[in-house]
Amino acid sequence: MAGLALVGASCQKAEEGKAPITKPQITIEGGRLTPEGLWAMGRIGAVKSDIETGLLAYTVSYYSVQENRSTTWIRICNPFEEMKVCDEFVGYEPAWFGCSGWLAYMRGGKLYLRRDNDEIEVQGADDIEGFLLSPMRDKIILIKQVKTVEQTVDKYPDLPLATGHMHEDLMYKHWDEWTETAPQPFVCDLEITYYGEGERIKTAKVNEGINILEGTAFECPMKPFGGIEQLAWNPNNEEIAYTCRKKTGLDYAVSTNSDIYLYDLRTHAHKNITADNGGYDTNPSYSPDGQWIAWQSMARDGYESDENRLMVLSLETGERRFLSRVMDTNVDEYAWLDDTSLVFTACWHATVQLYKVDLNGWTTKLTEGQHDLGLGDVTDYNIWVLGHSMRQANELYLLNLREESADLVQLTHENDNIYDQIERSTVVPRWQKTSDGKDMLTWIIYPPHFDPNKKYPTILYCEGGPQSPVSQFWSFRWNFMMMSAGDYIIVAPNRRGLPGFGMEWNEEISGDYGGQCMKDYFAAIDEFCNEPYVDKDHLGCVGASFGGFSVYWIAGHHDGRFKAFIAHDGIFNLEMQYLETEEKWFANWDMGGAYWEKDNAIAQRTFANSPHKFVDKWDTPILCIHGEKDYRILANQAMAAFDAAKMRGVPAELLIFPDENHWVLKPQNGILWQREFRGWLDRWLKE
Repeated sequence: MAGLALVGASCQKAEEGKAPITKPQITIEGGRLTPEGLWAMGRIGAVKSDIETGLLAYTVSYYSVQENRSTTWIRICNPFEEMKVCDEFVGYEPAWFGCSGWLAYMRGGKLYLRRDNDEIEVQGADDIEGFLLSPMRDKIILIKQVKTVEQTVDKYPDLPLATGHMHEDLMYKHWDEWTETAPQPFVCDLEITYYGEGERIKTAKVNEGINILEGTAFECPMKPFGGIEQLAWNPNNEEIAYTCRKKTGLDYAVSTNSDIYLYDLRTHAHKNITADNGGYDTNPSYSPDGQWIAWQSMARDGYESDENRLMVLSLETGERRFLSRVMDTNVDEYAWLDDTSLVFTACWHATVQLYKVDLNGWTTKLTEGQHDLGLGDVTDYNIWVLGHSMRQANELYLLNLREESADLVQLTHENDNIYDQIERSTVVPRWQKTSDGKDMLTWIIYPPHFDPNKKYPTILYCEGGPQSPVSQFWSFRWNFMMMSAGDYIIVAPNRRGLPGFGMEWNEEISGDYGGQCMKDYFAAIDEFCNEPYVDKDHLGCVGASFGGFSVYWIAGHHDGRFKAFIAHDGIFNLEMQYLETEEKWFANWDMGGAYWEKDNAIAQRTFANSPHKFVDKWDTPILCIHGEKDYRILANQAMAAFDAAKMRGVPAELLIFPDENHWVLKPQNGILWQREFRGWLDRWLKE
């Protein structure tokens, strides 16, 4: 499923009544990254800059394996004085309040304001999941969960301990939850009182506010990944732009058609400005002068991996412009730089770089390098960047566009205490020929202290998504430094069906799961096996989500190439997946339709390539991993694959996490995952 396999563990809320987790101190023996070292790393997240004071606020999360939880801290620094720390406290979702250094943030579902160790709780802002301050600071949007369906206790109040869920429509589950509530935006008045004539806040409170989606079951932000970026205030404080897919049940389950709406606070009227577009429209943002509104847009309904375009609309004339037309790839994030230009990130040839574009579509590349960059914040031509690579977790960088030939300047060194104790792997791009004569970029990750005179067991990495790039991502589970630290070479191809190489390349996977994308995998490993340092008799193949499907499929087609497989949250039986997954638009588009559509050639080709139909050819040890809270790909897929292997007499192991979803988020489960992953490979590729 698009994007699912790449995202790392999310920052958890601080747990009330428990001491906060501070930065772990760890000694790593042997000079190679360990699971414990990986989980001891600080994880830098949100960053916000204050144009008034010049201060920078960013979050960093620390995990305790022993306590099996995390704490997220907000750190306030002066970036122009070598990141001098001015304050540090527990919280998340920082946003500058816009008056003399006050910061708004959340902790435990509540909203706070803080300056110079002076913390004020905003009364009435309870049980919230996000917030967005208005430009005039007199109003605020609060995101709250609203009950949308009748729950069991409502129907049978005499059975308060009954655990059954009752549903009569599709989309009854989503991602990792039963869908009985929806996030909705409340526009509230924010009342601030001060001490005397000064700037010190005395009290802060909000009223009950107006739910702009009152009486509906619609989501804003949209589940499962939407955040406060899906709403925006216009500069005059009188209008809100918001993202919403105004559908429920079957209509919701089969469609990606969300729209951008403008809500007038004076008339309470809603205006749909993207009604003529069929696919996703998300993440609106007004230009600083309020003359334009920008958003990200996909053209086709039901296709969640369509080209994600950067669009702008003149609010005066209604003129619409497709600014990223020249890119032939997705716009990942964007922000206004000034009234007439924007900056955005995009993946091209397996790295994510920064670009600038004006309102005429004139595009300039701002960065180079073997890294992935994410937009943190933009203020006064300073671009605050989150940057990582396969060799380094997120750090903060600054790009000052007022300087000629500006370069990225690294501001934080959060995990140098870990890097200083280990020898990191080497990552090298390698262009290879596919079976149909195309050029394919593959990342080769060499182990620490690589010796070309030795032979190394080698792992083929199969990407998830299916349309997520094998860029310079850093994962706290699928971590290439961690994998290669065991003296393995990793081969990570950007096979057919991945963005960053043009839309034609990206789309050559839908309806063809067992086709060219699998040939690309074989081409990558076969070509690399010509190197004298590859131990061709000890090859492994691993992957998650669509990568897990790939492993199950390759297990029945590899002609003896591999000696070990690992599949995490993979699809084993496509016919069951078509009915089990909750986002039916995905199954309809990628599989080409339903398996009972006998005259649908694309669908019949897809289901004919279901891995479960080739179990008679399985002959290689396989580890099947899955989370039971994964409602995208149900855990019975892994259980069935495991059972099939055992009944075939193939060595197999099943690792089930009852409390994990499509990812593995809890520290001790993460350590267990890494140990079993390495142990399985060592058992079959080294013994």
